[in-house]
Amino acid sequence: MGRPFMSKSLLPGARALALIVLLLLTFAKAQAQSIGDSFLPLPQKLALKSELVALGEKLFYDTRLSHDLSLSCASCHELTRGGIDLRDTQGVRSDRFNAPTLFNVGLHFKYFWNGRAETLEEQIELTVRSPTVFNNDWSRIEERLQGDASYRPLLQRLGSGKKLNAELIKKALAEFERSLVTPDSRFDRYLRGDKEALSHKEKSGLQLFKSLGCSSCHQGALLGGNMFQKFGIFGRIPADRMISPRDLGRYSITQKEEDRYVFKVPSLRNVELTAPYFHNGAAATLHDAVSIMSRAQLGRELTDDEREQVVAFLKTLTGEWRGRPLK
Repeated sequence: MGRPFMSKSLLPGARALALIVLLLLTFAKAQAQSIGDSFLPLPQKLALKSELVALGEKLFYDTRLSHDLSLSCASCHELTRGGIDLRDTQGVRSDRFNAPTLFNVGLHFKYFWNGRAETLEEQIELTVRSPTVFNNDWSRIEERLQGDASYRPLLQRLGSGKKLNAELIKKALAEFERSLVTPDSRFDRYLRGDKEALSHKEKSGLQLFKSLGCSSCHQGALLGGNMFQKFGIFGRIPADRMISPRDLGRYSITQKEEDRYVFKVPSLRNVELTAPYFHNGAAATLHDAVSIMSRAQLGRELTDDEREQVVAFLKTLTGEWRGRPLK
């Protein structure tokens, strides 16, 4: 049939009009078919080194990484509880930030709330040396671990001559953290074409999430985790919790006034399991978090029904880890 709209027999004006109509039809079709144009499903398979993942998993639970032997990575990132510690900024750590989940962390663009680490390996380095977290140094860690016979089978799988030095520890921990992907949420299935994966209420919540502008910051495969944004575009809420120099966000790194109260946008994957919310744990429930964000970031007060719809959608983002739904 060829391209009838562009037939040479049409007058120039008619051809131009036909081209405009063709472009509009193409745009309308794309809009109609692209409910996931702002979102991507999480990858179901990753190209990782299984030997490194296994070593990293054992290290993840080893308290000898901390100076006083009281903490492991799992202490603040419990994988049986959404990858968090269920606290706001208190508890076993003296760090004043809320511990974010490590699920899907390998897909983030930077690390820590203020983005001070560019890579997972750098995040591990800073955590080990931080006086408010592990407060340790690598020479002490290496001395503690190198004589541990329980690590030998894992090291042998990596090849002869491998030793638990700082480089290998960071590399293995980072590889394990990259493996913590939680695909196959109901929203993933919806994005892959299963239109029955979401209920009518959840679909309404998705449309509201987009129309309100939430997806301007919470998009991509993680629905976040790939940009910085100011917390409190329409007002710093709750202001009484933002009094510490630690709450200044990117400003503490760049010393630029425009970075004051700017934080990494968190991923919303598995968000129903990761309360309390925000860098300071100021929101105790998902409903509270949605209300605060609508006021602080969108300048809008949601109705109870609107909030319920958005929360219903957010709960479809809970995925699976190792073939089992997260709880």
